[in-house]
Order: sequence, then C-alpha cells, then structure tokens
Amino acid sequence: MSLFLIGIYSNCLALPHSINKEPDFVYLFSYSTTKNNNHNGLHFAWSTDKKNWFLIGNEYSFVRCDYGRWGKEKRMLTPFMFLDGSGVWHCLWSVNEYDHAFAHVSSPDLVYWGRQSYPLLDKELTFKDPIVEHDGKIYTIKFKGKENQYFEVKTRDFKVYSEAKQIEASQYRSANVTLSLESGTFTGQVHRVRWSVAEKLIQKTEVANYRAILHDERTQQDVQRFAGLQPVSASFTVHADAVKPISNLLLGVFFEDINYAADGGLYAELIQNRDFEYTPSDREYRDTTWNSKHSWRLQGTNATFSVDTIDPIHSNNSHYATLTTTNGNASLINTGFDGIAVKNGEKFNLSLFVKRLKGSVKSVSVSLVTRNGKEIARGVIPVASASWKNIKTVLTATDSASGAQLAIRPLSAGSLAVDMVSLFPQQTFKGRRNGLRNDLAQTIADIHPKFIRFPGGCVAHGDGIENIYRWKNTVGPLESRKPQRNLWGYHQTAGLGYFEYFQYCEDIGAVPLPVLAAGVPCQNSGTGGAGQQGGVPLDQMDEYIQDIFDLVEYANGSAKSRWGKLRADAGHPQPFNLKYIGIGNEDLISDVFEERFKLIFKAMKEKHPEMVVIGTVGPTFEGTDYTEGWKIADALQVPVVDEHYYQSPGWFIHNQEYYDKYDRSKSKVYLGEYASHLPGRPNNVETALSEALYLTSLERNGDVVTMSSYAPLLAKDGRTQWNPNLIYFDNKEVKPTVGYYVQKMFGQNAGDQYLPVSTVLSNNEDGVKKRIAISIVRDSKSNDLIVKLVNMLPVNVNAQVDLTGLVPPRSAVKKIVLQGDPVDKHAKPQESSITITDKSTLALGPYSVTVIRLASDRK
Repeated sequence: MSLFLIGIYSNCLALPHSINKEPDFVYLFSYSTTKNNNHNGLHFAWSTDKKNWFLIGNEYSFVRCDYGRWGKEKRMLTPFMFLDGSGVWHCLWSVNEYDHAFAHVSSPDLVYWGRQSYPLLDKELTFKDPIVEHDGKIYTIKFKGKENQYFEVKTRDFKVYSEAKQIEASQYRSANVTLSLESGTFTGQVHRVRWSVAEKLIQKTEVANYRAILHDERTQQDVQRFAGLQPVSASFTVHADAVKPISNLLLGVFFEDINYAADGGLYAELIQNRDFEYTPSDREYRDTTWNSKHSWRLQGTNATFSVDTIDPIHSNNSHYATLTTTNGNASLINTGFDGIAVKNGEKFNLSLFVKRLKGSVKSVSVSLVTRNGKEIARGVIPVASASWKNIKTVLTATDSASGAQLAIRPLSAGSLAVDMVSLFPQQTFKGRRNGLRNDLAQTIADIHPKFIRFPGGCVAHGDGIENIYRWKNTVGPLESRKPQRNLWGYHQTAGLGYFEYFQYCEDIGAVPLPVLAAGVPCQNSGTGGAGQQGGVPLDQMDEYIQDIFDLVEYANGSAKSRWGKLRADAGHPQPFNLKYIGIGNEDLISDVFEERFKLIFKAMKEKHPEMVVIGTVGPTFEGTDYTEGWKIADALQVPVVDEHYYQSPGWFIHNQEYYDKYDRSKSKVYLGEYASHLPGRPNNVETALSEALYLTSLERNGDVVTMSSYAPLLAKDGRTQWNPNLIYFDNKEVKPTVGYYVQKMFGQNAGDQYLPVSTVLSNNEDGVKKRIAISIVRDSKSNDLIVKLVNMLPVNVNAQVDLTGLVPPRSAVKKIVLQGDPVDKHAKPQESSITITDKSTLALGPYSVTVIRLASDRK
C-alpha cells in the first residue's frame, strides 16, 4: 500500500512539469471560515480568470492562530493578507470579538510562516476587519472597533506601534472581496501571483495528505494491508567492530502534577485541603464548592465551623479552621482524596497545628472512621496553649476500610483553631517523612529511570506570570510553603516540593532534571490576557535569574551557604549534585521568549558553566516553534534542546529514521514528552509496540538523543485531565499500562554502547520492513549484551541473530516477551529462560516485543 501511494504521489508532482502548460500568473484568494468556531486558520484558492476557483488542499490550514488557550481561543477572524514592497507576505487578523489585541505573522513564500505576535491596543478597544495601507515606509493598519467606530495604528516594522487613533468611516476603504467557492461563500483578498507560488502551496498540501495517509495506518487495517502475508524470515548481523557510545541517560521519567499526580497521588498525604487554602480561583470560579472548606464538614450539633485569617501560622498559609462546640459532641470531618484507604494494623503519623481560643478544651480526639461511623483508629492529643503548637501522634488501624475519613473532636466545650492537619502512612517510600506513596514510588523506580524531570510540563511555567512555578515557594517547613492554583484545574499544596523531588531522585539513583520557566508563562496561558502577552518584566529579570542561581546553590552549595543551609536544615547536608536545568517548556517561540531565554542562558553560561542548560523548541516535531526554537539553539549553541510530540502509531512507524538525519555537531536532543495516541486515547498493545519500535531508533541514535521520557506519567482514576498516561492508580491499587511495561523493559535493559546491525528480510515490502526492528546495546558496567526485537506484524517473524564472537557457546539467558492483541489494554511481559548460541533463531510472535539479556565473553 505504501509503495503504491509513493508512486501516485511522485507522479502527481511530476505531471505538471512534464506537460509544461502552466500559466505564468494566477489569482490567489486568501480567506478564513467560521467553521469549527474560526479555529481552522488561513486557506487559499486559485483561479486563472477570477471566475473558476479551485481550493488548495480542501481548506488546508496554512497558518493557524496560536493566541490564547486551546478550545476557547486560538481563533482566526477576518484575516487580511498582503505583499509588501520587499516581497514579504503579511497577515493580520482579529483573535476574537472582545480582546484588545490583534495578531500578525509574516512569510517569505506563504508556505513557511514565522513567529506570531499579538500587539495590544488600548483596553477599551476591540479589533476586527483589518486592512493595511503602505506608503513605502509606514504601514497603516485600519480596523473596526465597537459601535461602528474606526481606528488606525501605524508601524514601520510590526514590532513597535503607534497609539490607536480614531478615524472617519470614509477613511476606511476595504479591499476585501466575497467569492462563492465549492465549500461555501467567503470573504478575503485576491492577489495576482506567479504560478510557482500557487504550485508550492498545492505541493505542500499533497505532501501533507500523503503523510496523513501513512500516519493514519492502524492495526485494525492489517487484515487488508497484509492479506496473504506469510511468516517473515529475518537475518540480523551484528557489527561489533563499529560499536559507538550512546547516552547513559537515554530513558527517564517525566513527572508533572496533572491528573492528581502529586496531591492525592505520589505525595503520600491523605488529608485533602489540609491547610484550608483551597480557593475558588483554583478552578477559575467555576465550582462554588471549591473553597477553603472543601473536603471538610461539621458533624454533630451545637457546634460551628468557620475559616479565619486573623492570626495564621504563616503569611503563606493565611487560612485556618475554628471549631466551637458547646457540648463536645461535634467533629470536624475530612473526606481525604476520595476517601482514605486503610489496612488493618497499618500505622499512620498524624500531626496538626492547634491552639485554644476560649473555653475549657484541653484535649482533642482524632480518629479514623468508616463511612457508616465505625471508629477504626483513635488517638488523643493535648490542647495546652493559646498559641500555635504542632502536635503529633500515631494512629493504628484496627480494621480495614476503603473510604475512611478523619474526625477531629474536642472532648469538652470551647473553641479551638486548627491548621495543617496531616496524615501520612508510616510506610512511605524509603520511610521518608513527608514522603511518597510507597507502591507508586516503587512502580516508577522499577522502570530504572536514569533521570526524573520535574515539576512539569505546563505546570512549570504556569497560567500567567503570577502562576509560574517558583521553586523557593516549595521548600522549607510545610507551613511556610506557598500553595497555588494548578493550571490543570485544582490545587497545589507544594508539600511535594523541590527537596522531595531531589530526595526521590537520589533514592532511586536518578539524575534530577528540574525545568524552570524561561521568564514567560505557558503558551496555553489565559491569565493576564487570553494570549501569551508577555513575560517577566525586563526590569525584574535580574531577580528572576538570581532565583535560578539560588537553585543551583540550594542543590549543590555548601551547607554553610545561604541556600545550601536550607537544604541541610531539611536533613540533607550533602549536595544533590545537580547537573542539568531545563529552561522553558514547549513555549511559543516569540520575540518575548527569545529575549528572556537569551538573558537566562548567557547568565547561566557565565555564572555556572558546569551546568547543562536544556532549551526548548515548541510543542511538536515541525512548524514555526520548532524551526524558530532550533534557530535560537543554533545561534546560542545550546547544549541540549527539549522536543515534544504526541503522534499516532502510524507516525512512529513511519518516522523511525527521524533522528538519523540530525546533525551531530549541533545541539543534542532531549525528547521530553512523547506518546502514541489513538482515537479514544487508549494505552494498549498497538500504542505500546509503536513506542517500542521508536525506542529502538532512539537507542540507534543515542549519540544525538541524550534523554527521553514518556508523558504524562501518572493519573488517578476519575481525576484525569489527560489520556493516555503511563500509570493509573486509585487509593488502593497501582495499575501499570502496557506502555509502562515497554518503558520498564527498555529502562531495565539500557546500555551505553550501541552495536550496529545489518538486516536482511525475506519480504522487503515497505510496510513489512517498518514493522520489524532490532536494537543491540551493551551495558559497559556489567558488560551485558542486550538484544531488543520488535514485531508489529500480524504474522511470526523468524529471526536469526548472528552474535558470533559476542556470546559464550550455548548461553542460558532470560527472555522477556510482551505480546497481545493490538487492542489489549492489559498485556504483561512474560519471562522465560532460553539457550542462545552465536547464531540462534528466535520466533517473534505477532505483535510482540522481545528482550534478551546475556553476559558477554568480552571482559
């Protein structure tokens, strides 16, 4: 099928040149539509006579608006396109019906479009139906505002603009035309261009359509695609003399607090809203129940429960609860994160800040109770002071429950204040205080990740400048940490902060990789204007950069230094040995971004040349952000860049040579976010095997790809904002996916040397070749040789692997195989022992990945 399509595609491109009857000039119509709520971007149609019009690519989107959030924003209304005197195309448009902003972008050829900018107007203005006049020096942009008023702004370079000035309606002369096309009637502009201009546009859509067909290939089509296919024989010859070093950090994990991955997830705290700091703004005021009382309720009579701010423990934790009872028969109940899972005999560390306000309250009962009121753990704590005191006790469960709750009950009449109510299982990962949920942390550790990226993701640069994740807010005593809104629609306590991240990395032998904002918020930001309107003010950038320097000191500095002492006070006098810092996360590569990134990068290079700074090149594998991000990386010689892409299984199948063409003299690559996506977003055998195919190519290109991490990592059942994820969980159970097991198979069997392999197949059809992969690596520490084989075909592959001179005769080795129906979401790897010779034949079952690890005879 693929070869057939290639033939058609090649013929289509060659046909016009062979006929050679193209017109010298044609008319080009530029327009947008209201379809999909104006999200479809800029389209073109062409004509030789202005009467008969032909769509280019059936409303292909040549440029889309990147202003504001996905969903509501990123719209293009009434675009106006024109060619300036130097041969550069410009397009301006309205971004929506209400913001005081507009969009501009330029292009040398209408195929590649550069960085978008979103100039701001006076706040009372709106912008629609733009037209542009040019006198050779100054561009005059005229537009409609509210109530049929007209305005103009002027610019020489589309970077600096004059103040908007009101004009008469007679001064606004529209050059738009309205045409009837086969897909509807639309308004836009008509341009006279050379045929070669339109031809390039047509060719771009043909290539895009061809790729779309390839990338849409799915296993459900395999019955037709591989009808009559017989088992394939494969001969693999290893070239041990051509071994090359590859990264020893190739496979890691990406942690972001999305899907309740932190609070209510990896962070083992069992009390939700322990600090009474939930606020309606966490959910942008869409949920009236999301407030400082969320997850808390009063049970009993003759009592009141309120939240106060008069005398807090710390200014960063300004809210606390006051409980008043007249008879000692009322309790303050916390429901936890969808309940609290309790096992009989389990011990819990409970702590809270409490002070007596009035009355004779001298002690408080704290207990775990089931939903039907049965008490299954209890302790009594004293209330002996009128000032805040941190009281601790241990609760031991006498029964099991899946949805227990915490009850706080004064044992006599009076009033007391309560804050920072905390309940941790004693069995956290490695027994750490303020630690991690043991089963989740261990499941991640079992991947053997070589690094952990944290704290995101979009969380790292936040929704607006004020929501940027600031590491200093997440260290120190818990009551002094500064919680904030999580842009995924809930709350971050900062209990899982930078100290805990660093400690976890150390505990599992992973390199820490913190990612900090590049002085700009998330490219999906909607706070402070619907688009990414700006960054940290330039006069505050020195302070922002100093925060990054301080992070290096916190991680690596002497225990006697200011920030190193804070680390030591937390219980870790020795440095964490930080080496890598990410600056930026799939940002909109704008002039605003570049200016701030350069300041940070150059300052880090001067102050901390020992640190490896990882840059960013946007949210996908091609397009403007990718191209512009790489331009910056090339100019600054950024050591490593962070690439992201979420694609279909077909994309991963047909792009296994993606990194083979990368220039080895330029920046290395960290593939920071990737995953295989199908409609409905399952994580199944099909997605996992396409990722396995791609991982073999990452190993082959491990000299340029230094790191990779699947994303997202964690998701709590019923609390997801994104699918698929690598590991799902609820309060009692961890549920690894098929994709997790592929990551584990590669992570536990990583190497730092790659041995090239020659492949000969009995069937050389393109679709067959691209679904068989092999990677052979050596772990220089153990000297083990690891063979990974992927078969994404519906038939057996009989693989002969020539390992002459690499293994002792008749070696007994462990074989791990993951195999299943492509739609299977529950397949798990199976282990067995086999005997390997220097020329062994292995039967690779349909839809399978196989890993064989064997000791080498080379010492």
